[in-house]
Amino acid sequence: MEIILKEDIIGLGYKNEIVNVKSGYGRNYLIPTGKAVIASPSAKKMLAENLRQQAAKIAALKAEAEKRAEALKDVALEIAAKVGATGQLYGSVNAATVAEELAKKGIEVDRKIITMRDAKRVGDYEATVHFYKEVEVKIPVKVIAENAPVAAPAVEAAPAEAPVETPMAEEPVAEEEAPAAE
Repeated sequence: MEIILKEDIIGLGYKNEIVNVKSGYGRNYLIPTGKAVIASPSAKKMLAENLRQQAAKIAALKAEAEKRAEALKDVALEIAAKVGATGQLYGSVNAATVAEELAKKGIEVDRKIITMRDAKRVGDYEATVHFYKEVEVKIPVKVIAENAPVAAPAVEAAPAEAPVETPMAEEPVAEEEAPAAE
């Protein structure tokens, strides 16, 4: 089913784009929530006219997006996270964490336009910031251990001691001789 998107949906398309989706997704989610309309011939004509009228506005939006992308071009993030003994993170580093780190550097970016595979281990990852249709920036993200991984305590060998002699089996004590426990 062909639909016209009314807003950007990462992974599907951008505002005013005509895309093909499965009918259930379009009819049960996108259209009822107002994120898309059916791409009828009249809707396509209206879209073409609107795009022609908005060409200058779109060019300004794209220029703004390119300027914001230029600010992020040479940014590399190093995020410290708590790590367990196996190198596994407590929690994960995701798009929201990347947005917070960028805010600390003075660059405000909405977490919704950032895509990143959740980092669950220490290592190098890549976050993508989608500013506009063709304007996106890839940011290298290095996840490091905030605390040194706690190594399992080594099993120390017991100090060599003189062998303990086991007493020889004594003769069994008769019941009569054993003190009575009261």
